[in-house]
Amino acid sequence: MRLSILAAALSYASAASAAINWTLQKATNPTSDQSDAYTKIQAAMQKAVARYSRYSDASKTIRVYYSPGVPTAEANYNGDLRFGSDRSYMTERTAMHEIAHTLGVGQTAAFDQKCSANNWPTATPLLRSWDGASAKINCGGGHFWPYGLNYETEWSETNGNRHVQLVDAMLADGM
Repeated sequence: MRLSILAAALSYASAASAAINWTLQKATNPTSDQSDAYTKIQAAMQKAVARYSRYSDASKTIRVYYSPGVPTAEANYNGDLRFGSDRSYMTERTAMHEIAHTLGVGQTAAFDQKCSANNWPTATPLLRSWDGASAKINCGGGHFWPYGLNYETEWSETNGNRHVQLVDAMLADGM
């Protein structure tokens, strides 16, 4: 009995402490362009991280940058996430897509191997619960679909929630 209570407490403490933490790196004396970008990026990241917090227990520290030379946005597994100057990409959808890269989508050998083998024992059944028995996770170019949020046209509240749940299941599968 005591062991099961201890296990439950440890499990709760572990899940409760998991979080995506992020910081927006800002210039000391920002230009008006930088200030505008910081406002939009901050709003996008706050929404994206809140959604990840609701539907995932993923843990990551992310450093966010405004980098005007980046055409859209980009991120890598080491936790760097950059938004370019195109304001149409400073959205919750883009932030969520890029957070997925920091968690391993398209960035790790495990992701590539699981995609090649279509070996997603947790993620595939989840996807099929939404899209039917023949649904499968497709991968290419460091991305996945459906629910990879690769384009703004894929955005909806439901797709945003499913994106996070699918990334979380991929993490459970060892991505």
